[in-house]
Amino acid sequence: MAATKLRQLLARDEFLVCPGVYDGISARIALSKGFDCLYMTGAGTVSSRFGAPDIGVAGLTDMVTNASMIAGLDPQVPLIADADTGYGGSYMCARTLKLYARAGIAGLHVEDQVQAKRCGHLLGKELVPLEEYCARIKSMVIARDQIASDIVIIARTDALQEHGVDAAIARCKAALDLGADVAFVEGITTKQEAIHVVQALTPAPVLVNLVANGVTPNWTAAQAAALGFKMSIHPCASVVPASMAINQALDTLRKEGSDAPACGNVNPRESFMQMGLKEAIELDYNVGGSTFSTV
Repeated sequence: MAATKLRQLLARDEFLVCPGVYDGISARIALSKGFDCLYMTGAGTVSSRFGAPDIGVAGLTDMVTNASMIAGLDPQVPLIADADTGYGGSYMCARTLKLYARAGIAGLHVEDQVQAKRCGHLLGKELVPLEEYCARIKSMVIARDQIASDIVIIARTDALQEHGVDAAIARCKAALDLGADVAFVEGITTKQEAIHVVQALTPAPVLVNLVANGVTPNWTAAQAAALGFKMSIHPCASVVPASMAINQALDTLRKEGSDAPACGNVNPRESFMQMGLKEAIELDYNVGGSTFSTV
C-alpha cells in the first residue's frame, strides 16, 4: 500500500522531496520525473477546480475527489494530500481520514486554523483552542486504528505567526503525543526558527513547506535537509509555472492569432502519450484488441 511505502520513505536516511501537483496533467508530469512521493496542494486544487483563492473554499468532497484521482494514476507512488482543518468536528475529522485512506492517499496534513481558514502564507490567520486541535488529531488517530490503516497523519500548526515559535512547538508536541506521525510548523521565517523547531521536536520527522516566495525562505532541498528537516512539500512547483505559461501562451494567441508558437513542436499524439496513451495502447494489444492499432 502507498501509506506503507510512505512510512518506509520516512524511515530512510534520505531527505524526501514532494512536488506539489493539483490535477491530472501536473501529476502525470511529476510521475514521469521519478519523484518518490507527490503532494496534492490545497491551494492548487482550489484554484484549478474553482478559479478561487485559498481561503477555505473547498470542502471534503472536493478535496478527496481530486486526491483520489491523483493517487490512482500510480498507486506505487505515495501521495500526501492537504486535508485543511479536517472539515468539521471530531466525527467529520474521523470521516475525512477514512475517506482519504480508502481513496489510496498515503498521508494527510490537518491544521489548527478555524474553519474559515486561509493559506498559511497569508496574514490574519485565526486558530482554534488547543483542545479543539487535539480533538481533530485524536479523532483521526482513532479512525485510523478502526480501519487498520497505515495512513500518515501530519500535524500542522499555524501558531507561529501570532503566538511564536514555542507555542507552535507545544502544539506539535501535543499532536505527536496523541499519535500524529510528522510535525509541520507552518510559516517558518528564519534559519534560527527552523533549527529550534527541528531540535525541539526530535526524534519526530519534521516537514517544511517551501512555498516559493512565501514567508519561508526559498531554501533548496539540500539546505532544508541540512537544517534537520525530514521532508519538504512544494505547493507552487507546478501550479504557478503552469499559470505563468498559460498567461504567456494566451498573450501570444491574442497578439499573433495563433497558439502554435506556445505549443512548440508538440502534436496531439505526443501530448496524449504523456497522459497515458502508451499504456492504453499496450493494454488494448495485450487483450487482443485493435482499437488503438493506429493512432
